[in-house]
Amino acid sequence: METDGGTTILIDTPPELRLQLIAAGVSKVNAILFTHDHADHVHGIDDIRALSDRGDVPIEMYGPPDSMARLAKRFAYIFDDSIRPLPGTSKPEGRAHPVPPGKSFRIGDVDITPVSVPHGPTSVYGYRIGNLGYITDAKELPKEAIRAFRGVDVLVLNALFRTPHPTHLSVSEAVAAAQKIGARETWLTHLTHRTGHAELAAELPPGIAPAFDGLTVQVN
Repeated sequence: METDGGTTILIDTPPELRLQLIAAGVSKVNAILFTHDHADHVHGIDDIRALSDRGDVPIEMYGPPDSMARLAKRFAYIFDDSIRPLPGTSKPEGRAHPVPPGKSFRIGDVDITPVSVPHGPTSVYGYRIGNLGYITDAKELPKEAIRAFRGVDVLVLNALFRTPHPTHLSVSEAVAAAQKIGARETWLTHLTHRTGHAELAAELPPGIAPAFDGLTVQVN
């Protein structure tokens, strides 16, 4: 997301990140928020090399303490300042910031609150970023999470299949959770090819729609 003040925040570093950044026209990032450290959310992290090279400073990265610790171990060459590239080469550089759930912090001109939600037997972070709510990989939204996101203008929420899944919201579960939050717009994400876009869009209630690659949303 990019704020009016020019702050650009990236959420997660999924595979093929470089291609996604090019398609979106993103050439700088002020910070990265990690929801958790599962492979489909972090294994494009090496592609931040172009971003940190351009800024010539490590990129500030925030996320759950356990996830940030595992990332620092798994990708030590990114986070360990003692590991330096050979002369004439470069490496992606990041600075890890473990943040506790519910503890707000500020990046540039925007306040951010991490909200813990269950993802099967584990927990992941959703983020409230001003009037934007972003939740991925949740299996359910506890009452505390509903309260934390209530009042957002735009909500991005995961919905995997029409059928129940042990670690993700189904489409019907996501719709019910979105209606409890009551955002002006809700965009369903983390969908699969089992669900056709036009078919799903036709059956969803007003104010809730399936997201798509390249979607741009204005948040009040």
